[in-house]
Amino acid sequence: MIDDSRALFQQIADNVSDSIIDGSLGEETRAPSTNELAAFYRINPATAAKGVNMLVDKGVLYKRRGVGMFVSTGAQDLLRRERQESFADRFIEPLLGEADRLGLAPEDLIALIRDRSHQHSEEGDPR
Repeated sequence: MIDDSRALFQQIADNVSDSIIDGSLGEETRAPSTNELAAFYRINPATAAKGVNMLVDKGVLYKRRGVGMFVSTGAQDLLRRERQESFADRFIEPLLGEADRLGLAPEDLIALIRDRSHQHSEEGDPR
C-alpha cells in the first residue's frame, strides 16, 4: 500500500475512496476510524486523520457524534465524477493533442481504441 512518491494521508484518502467507488464501502455505512486506519497501515493517527478529513471536506464522509464516520449518500457518484475528470485531464487531453499532431481524426481514435480493446479481450485480459 505504501507508495513513497505520494503523501501517506493522500494514500489513505485514495484507498478509502477506492473502497467507496468499488462498492466495498457502501453509502451510509460506517467507514474505518482514524485509529483503525492508523493501526492497519502502521502510521501515525494524525496522518490517518488528515486523509479522513480530506474526505470529510469533500463531503464524501461525515461524522455521527459518538458513533463514527460514515459514507455520505452520493459519495460514490461524486468520487466517480472526480476521477473521470482527472482521467480526462491526465489521459484524454494528451491523447487528443498527439492525435492532432499525427493527423488522426476522432473517428480514427475511436477505431484504434475499439481495435485494441478487441485485441485485449481476445487475449483474455480481465475487464
